Amino acid sequence: MDVYEAVDGRRAVRAFRDEPVPQEALERVLTAATRAPSSGNLQPWHVYVVAGEPLAELKRRATARALAGDPGDEREYPMYPAELTSPYKDRFAAAATQRYKALGIERDDPDRPMKIAALNTEAFGAPLVLFCYLDPTMGPGQWADTGMYLQTVMLLLRAEGLHSCPQVMWTMYHKTVSQAVGADNGHVLLCGVSVGFEKKGTPPLRTGRADMTETVNFIGL
Repeated sequence: MDVYEAVDGRRAVRAFRDEPVPQEALERVLTAATRAPSSGNLQPWHVYVVAGEPLAELKRRATARALAGDPGDEREYPMYPAELTSPYKDRFAAAATQRYKALGIERDDPDRPMKIAALNTEAFGAPLVLFCYLDPTMGPGQWADTGMYLQTVMLLLRAEGLHSCPQVMWTMYHKTVSQAVGADNGHVLLCGVSVGFEKKGTPPLRTGRADMTETVNFIGL
């Protein structure tokens, strides 16, 4: 697959088929992704790959918390700045409206937060989730490095015919996740990435993007 095709085809899929992810393909992806750049070659990411019954049990436990209205564990890091300003606030609002309307959850639904959380804790039906952790001693540079690593993973998944959905939501239940994967070493859960084959017949959702001219300045060209 052409790199441009992989970038254009990568999107957060929120409807997966109940079909196992071939282990050989996943190992190819994760082996190739070790070439992702990291400052000083620290390679700060720690990944747990969960599928089968362990994932099913994790989904059950996390979904039970979501449906009970559990507000989640104390945050290990802020998901967003406390006060979003324009244009970030506008982009966030527009994407949220598009995303959850497509999932059949209206903005004025009083049960909206619970429904959103429950959809996420089911990993949108994905048969496999990658949970990515960092050592808490790592700084902003290493968090950025890990983002580049995860993007590399998601693009390589497209080359294998697979889709993904990065989910920061899992950090709301980081204690449940850490118990499930055995991450009792004090590492911080950055996110989960649901992986699988896209479910047929589901309208694809592509949230809008800011025009390149809104975010890029050319100097000396």
